Amino acid sequence: MNDVTAAVPELVERVRGLPVRQIVLDGEVLALRRDGSPLPFQVTMRRFGRKLDVEGVRAELPLTPFFFDVLHLDGQDLVDLPASERFAALDQAAAGLVIPRIVTADPDEAEAFYDGAVARGHEGVMAKSPAAPYEAGGRGFSWLKVKPAHTLDLVVLAVEWGSGHRSGFLSNIHLGARDAASGSFVMLGKTFKGMTDEILAWRTKRFQEIAVATDGTTVHLRPEVVAEVVFSDVQQSPHYPAGMALRFARLKRYRPDKSADQADTLDAVRAIFERGRSVPGDP
Repeated sequence: MNDVTAAVPELVERVRGLPVRQIVLDGEVLALRRDGSPLPFQVTMRRFGRKLDVEGVRAELPLTPFFFDVLHLDGQDLVDLPASERFAALDQAAAGLVIPRIVTADPDEAEAFYDGAVARGHEGVMAKSPAAPYEAGGRGFSWLKVKPAHTLDLVVLAVEWGSGHRSGFLSNIHLGARDAASGSFVMLGKTFKGMTDEILAWRTKRFQEIAVATDGTTVHLRPEVVAEVVFSDVQQSPHYPAGMALRFARLKRYRPDKSADQADTLDAVRAIFERGRSVPGDP
């Protein structure tokens, strides 16, 4: 809810240039590479905290808006109209600034569109119902995010006691990759997602059997249990020893068939991180 208008003058210029008197738009702003592919989210966010030398950083890291919905246009509220009508109004009002979109019933055409988005460096696509009204703060089943996911086999280093309906169960797991050089394990993040009641019950017993220390909240474990984890990407993070963290991690399953020395290495994690990493000015 911060007012960032002064930090993004090119966005103000683009919107003021639209052929409208009043408009409320929904969309995203991206910093792009020279080839038009998006830079990482954290690079884009550098612009929004900037207060000094805005024009200098604008020249170094220009922003491009991509609008995907319109909520109000020249005195008319559009939120209750079906998406197809809102999108038609958006195409008229903000031509040239609208996110790429297709409407199709052909699976091959949809797959080609998805493949093209991923090839250009985007996370995936949003599939939206053309009949749905605009719903602030939630998508329900009117919007579905479709994107690829990475998986790694990581070691559970610690676990936290849960709260609420998970009181009495060990819930949030700390995940680490194997450092092949030292043989130690390096933490990359935590997750409480993807866990059924049966899993919570099983591992509350299992993890206490391999506990080595606790501070009353976090139980530290012998590095024995391997978990297959699904995540969207690896981002830079000052909070973890390797300077990296998993983004949107979720437990897929435990791997009793694997020992800790068969877990994925820090080098494998770093390779994923480097594929998504770049700096302004990169081609």
